[in-house]
Amino acid sequence: MSAIRKIQSKSKELSAFQLIVIFYLSALVISTLILKIPIALRPNAELSFIDAMFTAASAVSVTGLSVISIKDTFNNFGIFLLCLILQLGGLGVMSLSTFLWVMIGKKVGLKERQLIMIDQNQSNLAGLVQLAKRIFVIFISIEIIGGIILGLSFLNDYDSGYTAFKHGFFAAISAATNAGFDITGESLIPFKNDYFVQAIVMLLIVFGAIGFPVLVEVYEFIVTYRTKRKFHFTLFTKLTTSTFVIITLLGAIVIYLLDSQHFFVDKSWYDSVFYSLFHSVTSKSAGLATTDINEFTPSNQLFMAILMFIGGSPSSASGGIRTTTFAIVILAIIFYALGKGSIKIFKRELRQEDVLKSFIVMSTGAFLCLISILILSITEQGTVIEVIFEVSSAFGTNGLSLGLTPNLSPFGKILIIILMFIGRVGIVTCLLMLRGKGSREKIHYPKEKVIIG
Repeated sequence: MSAIRKIQSKSKELSAFQLIVIFYLSALVISTLILKIPIALRPNAELSFIDAMFTAASAVSVTGLSVISIKDTFNNFGIFLLCLILQLGGLGVMSLSTFLWVMIGKKVGLKERQLIMIDQNQSNLAGLVQLAKRIFVIFISIEIIGGIILGLSFLNDYDSGYTAFKHGFFAAISAATNAGFDITGESLIPFKNDYFVQAIVMLLIVFGAIGFPVLVEVYEFIVTYRTKRKFHFTLFTKLTTSTFVIITLLGAIVIYLLDSQHFFVDKSWYDSVFYSLFHSVTSKSAGLATTDINEFTPSNQLFMAILMFIGGSPSSASGGIRTTTFAIVILAIIFYALGKGSIKIFKRELRQEDVLKSFIVMSTGAFLCLISILILSITEQGTVIEVIFEVSSAFGTNGLSLGLTPNLSPFGKILIIILMFIGRVGIVTCLLMLRGKGSREKIHYPKEKVIIG
């Protein structure tokens, strides 16, 4: 009993940010041990501890980078366990645990609500339990519907219905959680001419990357619309959705233009549309591909690395600096150049705290990636573009690779694991974890102007 009391007292001393990081670290350790279970592996398949930890980190962070062949290492039971870990990473540790907690009739206390708020990147405690339940129901429903549709579509591609639906549900879970794992060994390259499958996968990726609060608001809008009551979308949903759409469309256009005289030179217009649009969507979060990324020019690979660095929306299955961070930084630059003292968009004014936080997240993410690129360019046997691509993929929890992942050294694997972890948990959470519970400043000094720029 005294040991339990000590643990409880210690947990009270920890901040909510520190607890979130501890929970994700715990999920990583448990997932590593689960994937090491012999009954999860194929006969004669070997999985070292570092490779199990890398795979677990990639699954918990829903990245998709892999140093092993999933189909050659895990049997059906192992693939099932991997799917469970992907759900944990995609929904978030606190959202999934809260739903299970409520299902068994337990009360969710204030501390748990604070953890949900941080895990889902929310700004207040109101309605968090209801939010967690709705996220779970909506997300699982999307995966089930996507799995059924893809399973039916795969009936013509596989020998049995069981195999078709196994691949269909795994592809749906991998796409919706933005994990990027595949059990074909070729990602979606076998379906490069199946535009229906690509369209469904793109929709699932968008559902996972657009942000869970956006999905909840859309659901509430549909319910409210039936009752003919007025519904107002929040600034978060408006900014997130518009930024997501703009980046996706511009990304597709740039991907096409950068390879118009190379990869797309012999492609039909509809092939070009699907190749460019799919890789614009997947570059921000999912990591699935319909062609070998090495076929694109280095300039296009670098552009995709930028998309991966930006990532998806906050409070989603994506990583990176997030779309709203990028949007606010761009808006701040534009409004500053225009001589405006504040940023106004959609008839709302952004808080200075959010603007400052956006610049901190972007600069910290850029610094972290640059340091990692420098280190890996020394320790790993790969070109600079391969290292840049690998680092961006890990930080953006994306999963695309130019082939460097299987050849990483043990040190390189650990560094990539750290990047995947930070990308999933979030830079703000990791930074606030360092300060603990903190305290208000009691001393202030005179302010003095410093020359900048």
